[in-house]
Amino acid sequence: MRSPWRRRLALLAVPALLSGTLLGGAVGPAQAAAPLRNVLMVGNAYAGTVSFIDEQTFANLGSLNVIPDLQQRLDEMTLVERTAYEIVRGQNGDKFVDDMFLSLDGKIMYVSRANLPDVVAIDLVTHRQLWRFKLEGYHADHMAMSPDGTKLIVSDTTVNKAQVVDARTGTEVAEFPTGSYPHANDYSPDGTKLYNSSIGTVSLPQWMEWAKGAKQLTVVDPATFKVTRVYNFDHGVRPAVFTADNKTMYAQLSYLNGFIEYDLVAGRIVRTVTMPYGSDGASISPDDYPGNSAHHGMAMSGDSAKLCIAGTIDDYAAIVSRPGLTTDRIIPLGDIPYWSQTSADGRYCYVSLSGEDEVAVISYATAQVVARVPVGDFPQRERNGKAAPEALATLDASAG
Repeated sequence: MRSPWRRRLALLAVPALLSGTLLGGAVGPAQAAAPLRNVLMVGNAYAGTVSFIDEQTFANLGSLNVIPDLQQRLDEMTLVERTAYEIVRGQNGDKFVDDMFLSLDGKIMYVSRANLPDVVAIDLVTHRQLWRFKLEGYHADHMAMSPDGTKLIVSDTTVNKAQVVDARTGTEVAEFPTGSYPHANDYSPDGTKLYNSSIGTVSLPQWMEWAKGAKQLTVVDPATFKVTRVYNFDHGVRPAVFTADNKTMYAQLSYLNGFIEYDLVAGRIVRTVTMPYGSDGASISPDDYPGNSAHHGMAMSGDSAKLCIAGTIDDYAAIVSRPGLTTDRIIPLGDIPYWSQTSADGRYCYVSLSGEDEVAVISYATAQVVARVPVGDFPQRERNGKAAPEALATLDASAG
């Protein structure tokens, strides 16, 4: 039975209403450091936990509570901040985990906590909070971590900018302007460009697309954090992947039951691929799409030959072959496929199923599900990382 996702995902639109309102120890010569372990981190938005999945066995290794200080943070809020928080909570729940990354030594986790709204660094061995960076606005969204692990970029959605945080100290070192309601942050495969996508004011109905603000892809120099180019779109830019030559983007757009191929040199849509509706998808009003997105989840295989598409309103994933963009297979999965992430070895696609509290593991080669992994309440964002064994040993045994 379909879960009440319209009710639960109403939370995604609420922050837009608030706009304008209201590293490891030294290793001695006789002691070799244990090798890091490839893991998939899964942010369980409503549980306020992060699940850790072993990328070799697909076993859930346990979870970590990332909001042990929740009551303290609530007590510290000003009247305006608490009012904003309660408005969000009134939409049937909190969203505590948005995004997360691991430090390069595998001992620290950085988490953007959507509704608190902040970014925190947590020592994975002691579970001590090392620092907390409070955003200017009322909602912390997607992050990116610089390839050298020194900086975190987080979208500050209600003030239309991204903030750059020093990963060691938790202090702001830069910021840059974005479109309306900035969402994802992505480094190009070679690390020479930083992309920020904005989705516009998602609380407005579809017929008011013109009033939702600037829906754009902002290109930033990651050395200076200066904007170098802006691509404008008629609809919000959802999850996207970029080719190694920095010439092509594949992206999902608000309301589109499919995705686009976009020429980043010429600045134009080359192809629009429409995907079939699932059994329920065709009957859903666009104004009931979660955060305006019909499809929300895009990943690319390690050899760049395949795309993995999460069909959010259609309850499936699809494996699509490049360059022809032909569909290998549509894979029924269950309730609310909401994010796609490629495994560290490039062979598998992980799809979070928010309504099932599971992650599906799909082989790019066969387009078949090879595992389904239980996680916590309402999984959304997934990120790869390398974790220290001593950190994994301290996880809660629960799935999330």
